[in-house]
Amino acid sequence: MANNRRMSGKKGAQVGSGGQRRRGLEGKGPTPPAEARKGHAKQRAAAAKVRRAQGRPQQRKGGGRSTSELVVGRNPVYEALRDGVPATMLYVQQFIDNDERVREALQLAAERGNIHLMEAPRPELDRMTNGLNHQGLVLQVPPYEYAHPEDLPAGAYDKGEDPLIVALDGVTDPRNLGAVVRSVSAFGGHGVVVPERRSAGMSAGAWKSSAGAAARTPVARATNLTRTLEQYKKAGITVVGLAADGEAEVGDLAALSGPVVIVVGSEGKGLSRLVGETCDHRVRIPMPGGAESLNAGVAAGVVLYEASRRRS
Repeated sequence: MANNRRMSGKKGAQVGSGGQRRRGLEGKGPTPPAEARKGHAKQRAAAAKVRRAQGRPQQRKGGGRSTSELVVGRNPVYEALRDGVPATMLYVQQFIDNDERVREALQLAAERGNIHLMEAPRPELDRMTNGLNHQGLVLQVPPYEYAHPEDLPAGAYDKGEDPLIVALDGVTDPRNLGAVVRSVSAFGGHGVVVPERRSAGMSAGAWKSSAGAAARTPVARATNLTRTLEQYKKAGITVVGLAADGEAEVGDLAALSGPVVIVVGSEGKGLSRLVGETCDHRVRIPMPGGAESLNAGVAAGVVLYEASRRRS
C-alpha cells in the first residue's frame, strides 16, 4: 500500500524504538549501595544529613510548660532541696519549732542563693496546701520547660552524633520517668520524649529520681506520640519498641548502633497498639530468671547500655 512506508520503497524517517530495546538488553549495572536506594533506612538517614549540611532550620523551642508544684512537709522539703530540685520560694511558718530538719532546709535554701524565703502564718500555709500536713515548710517548684521533640535529634546532630532517644508510652510513675532520664544521661543519650496526656511529667518526684540528671538531659513533650515517632522515621531514625513478644532479642539488633529512638511501654500493658504498629522493630529483653516484665527505668537502662556498647 502507498501509505505503508515499510512496504513501499520510499525513503524517509522510519518508526523505531529510539534504541530503547537495545539499551534494555544491556542491563542496569551493579546494585547501588543502601545509601542510594530510595526508601532504604540508610538512604533516609543520608538524605537527612545532607539537609542538615545545607542548613538545618532553627530548632523549634517550646514543648510547653507544666504547672508549678508545691512540696510540703519538713522531710520532703529537705530532700527536694538536697537532691537539687529547682525551687523559687520556701515558705516558712511564723513561730515554727526550729528543729534540726528546719535548720538544714533553711541552710540548703540559703546556699542555693536563688530561693526566696517567705514567712507566712499557719492559716495561709493551710490554704495554699489545701489542708495538707505541711509541718511549717512549703517549697514552690517552678513549671518545667519541656523541649520540642525535634530539638532532641537536632541536639545530637549538632554534636556530630547519631540520636539516641527514649520515648515513654503510658508510663505514669514520675519515679520511673526520673530513672529513665538518669539512664539516658549515664549512657550518652540525647533526651526523653513523653506524651502530653496519660503520662508522668517532670514533677519534683521525677527530679529527685533523676539524681540531678534532669538538669542536663532534656525532656520533650509530644502532643501525639505516634505522630512524633512517624516524623522521627521520616528523618531517618529507626524506631525500636520493647515488647515481651518481640521478634528479636535486644543483643541481636544492629540498628542500635545508628540513629534510634527506643520506645518503652508501661510495666502492665506494654506498648499501645498504634505505637507498637509504628515501630520498625519490636525487640525483647531475655530474662533467664523468669521475670514477666521489668519496670520502665530498668528496661530502658538495659537497652541503653547495649546501644552505648555498640557505639563505643
